Amino acid sequence: MELDKDLQARQEARCLAKMACQAQKKLRQMSQQELDRITQAIAKAFSAAAGELAQMAVEETGFGNVPDKTEKNRFASETVLSAIENMRTVGVLNEDPQEKLWQIGVPVGVIAAIVPSTNPTSTVCYKAMIALKAGNSIVFSPHPKAIKCTLKAAQIVAQAARQAGAPEGSIGCLTIPALAGCQELMSAPEVNLILATGGPGMVKAAYSSGKPAIGVGAGNGPAYIHRSANVRQALQDILRSKTFDNGTVCASEQSIIVEKDMEQQVKKEAAGLGYYFMDTQEAGALAKLLFRPTGALNPEIVGKSAAYLAEKAGFKVPDFVKVLVAREQEAGPTRPYSMEKLCPVLAFFVMDSEDAVLDKAVEVLTHEGSGHTFALHAQDEAVVRKFALQIPVSRFLVNTPAALGGIGATTGLFPALTLGCGAVGGSSSSNNISPLDLINIRRVAWGREQPQQVSGVDPRLVEALAAKILERLK
Repeated sequence: MELDKDLQARQEARCLAKMACQAQKKLRQMSQQELDRITQAIAKAFSAAAGELAQMAVEETGFGNVPDKTEKNRFASETVLSAIENMRTVGVLNEDPQEKLWQIGVPVGVIAAIVPSTNPTSTVCYKAMIALKAGNSIVFSPHPKAIKCTLKAAQIVAQAARQAGAPEGSIGCLTIPALAGCQELMSAPEVNLILATGGPGMVKAAYSSGKPAIGVGAGNGPAYIHRSANVRQALQDILRSKTFDNGTVCASEQSIIVEKDMEQQVKKEAAGLGYYFMDTQEAGALAKLLFRPTGALNPEIVGKSAAYLAEKAGFKVPDFVKVLVAREQEAGPTRPYSMEKLCPVLAFFVMDSEDAVLDKAVEVLTHEGSGHTFALHAQDEAVVRKFALQIPVSRFLVNTPAALGGIGATTGLFPALTLGCGAVGGSSSSNNISPLDLINIRRVAWGREQPQQVSGVDPRLVEALAAKILERLK
């Protein structure tokens, strides 16, 4: 008789959570140097398998492309390692002799990690490294569409960690693609924190689990090309970002906004770089493919090329075309181009003034993408300051490809594949999530001086007052 798949998935989740708990008891006793050796080993092993894992991910999911996924895998291993190598996460982090205050890093414990289908292998390496660096164990829950490549990635990092001294069970991964297993893992008593990267339903489930959770909201970042910008460079940056892994990075631009007097210059430059401005009929045909009747993004268009999308919509584009662009002026649930599109498709807004651009950017983000990412291309620092003070995002990027700048590849932000959106975006953190988000701080506070004793009180008055109190109590 065949065993129930959901029951098997739940049992597997319980076992992995218990193993992770036992492993974490040993990890928490390890020194910073021991944890560093483990993360170095993970990075080295994963980087060596970057190309193989990229190939597996593209073949299994159909999302993105091998060269960019390979680069993403190396980013998740080599770049992340470079950022965390000298970071202190456990033991005494700081001593302030003047304030008589110590800060001690304490691991949060066992982490349940949700892995998205858009970044199924790179997310495993990144989350494993930041978890183990901070002395935590971690159990992954793969997306059903990416179970094979996610499991392979988890096996590579787990083996490397064990060989470097990590206890058995420090890195685990569900092997049965069932929602029941993921739910069981998130609710397991041994799990102390959920690190959720994925669709809005899964992130909501993480926050509803009753456990502390770090989740991310939708990305829907506009890109404003200001009149002071180097227009050609701005368009090249947006093109690089929007085509990186065929648009699957949530920080990538979803729309371009310009003022009316910039429209023709931008369109002329863009056409020569591989942008294709669709006519009304073409844009309408593609719009029907982007989202399902329920309003959910159609997974069949995620991470596909511009040529593929055009063909599916019933029209053909020249071979040099890399991005499809649709004219749009409004934002809302009936305007598909105003929403997050995880493929090389952009909306194009043309506004009458700089203030109108600001209002439109806020409108777009309020509809979807609050707290995530905004890109501005400008040389005028005054406009940067003006917009930065008012745009509701956690990552305000200037003169850089948003997909790469948002994750910290081309900016000074921490290199991360989990991007918090803050309270405005429904997240518990606005950070690019790092090992420092996966520890608690124990503060040791020394008394600086003894409180002064009350003096000058006549003891006879105290005795008289005490006698009155006792009399009333009889």
